[in-house]
Amino acid sequence: MTGHGKLLRLDSRTWHDQVAGLIAAVGTPQFASVMVETLEHVVPFDHSVFFAYRGQDRPLCLYDTFDPQQRIVFVSDYQEGPYLLDPFYQICAERIDPGLYRLREIAPDRFYHSEYYRSYYRRTKLAEEICFVNTLPDDMMLVISLMRAGTSPCFSDRHMTKLRKVEPIVHAAIGQHWRNLRRERDKIVQLGASFPSFGTHVARAFENFGNSVLTRREREVVRMVLRGHSSESIGRRFRITTGTVKIHRKNIYAKLGISSQSELFSLFISYL
Repeated sequence: MTGHGKLLRLDSRTWHDQVAGLIAAVGTPQFASVMVETLEHVVPFDHSVFFAYRGQDRPLCLYDTFDPQQRIVFVSDYQEGPYLLDPFYQICAERIDPGLYRLREIAPDRFYHSEYYRSYYRRTKLAEEICFVNTLPDDMMLVISLMRAGTSPCFSDRHMTKLRKVEPIVHAAIGQHWRNLRRERDKIVQLGASFPSFGTHVARAFENFGNSVLTRREREVVRMVLRGHSSESIGRRFRITTGTVKIHRKNIYAKLGISSQSELFSLFISYL
C-alpha cells in the first residue's frame, strides 16, 4: 500500500495500461479487485467495499478487502440492521445523482453525536469514508466505499480532485460490468445468500417502530433522530418549528417510557 504522506505519481503509459486492464476485466470475476487496484493507482486508501442497494432490501456485498475480523463489523453486523441508519444507504434510497461523496458532506448534522455513530459506526475505527455512488438499471444502486483507517489522514482536496477526474471511467466500467446486477442479485437471493426476507423484516420494523403508541409524525421524528438529525434539521425537513420538534421528542420519550436518545436507540435495537 502506498504511504499516505505522498501521492503516487504515474506516467501516462502506466495509467493507460491500468485502465486497459480494467476494461479487460469487465465481465470477469476479477473485475472488482482490478477496480480497487486501479483506484489505488490514483489515491491511497486502507479498505474498500462494494455494496449493492435496491429499495429497502438488505444490502448485498459484492466485494471487500477486509480481513475476517473486520468483515464482521463492516459487512455482517452492518447487514443486520445498522444499514438503515447509514447516510450512504439513505442517499441511495433517495436516488441521489451518481457521483463521489464524502460521508461528512452527506451525513445529518448530528451524525457524529448520534447513538448510531457511538454504538456502531465508531467500531469501524475509520478516519474517513468516501464513496462512488452509481445508478444501475432496475432501481439498483451500487456504492464503492474507499476508507481511511483511524491512524491515516483524511482524503485531501487534491485526492478528491484526482478521483473526480477518473469518475467517468469508474461509472462507465461499473455500468458495463454490472448492467445485469438485478438478475445476478436475484440468483444469489434464490440461493439464500442475502436473506431478503430478513432485510424486508428489518426495514418494516424500522418503519413501524412505536406504531402502537406513536403518531405518524412522531414515528417520522424517531427515524430522523436515529439517523442523527438535530431538532433544527428535523424542523427544516418537515417545515415545522424547532419548538414543535422538541415537543414531539418529549412526547415520544414519555410514551415509550424513556428519557434519552441512547435509551431510544437501545429500544429500537431491541425491537429489531
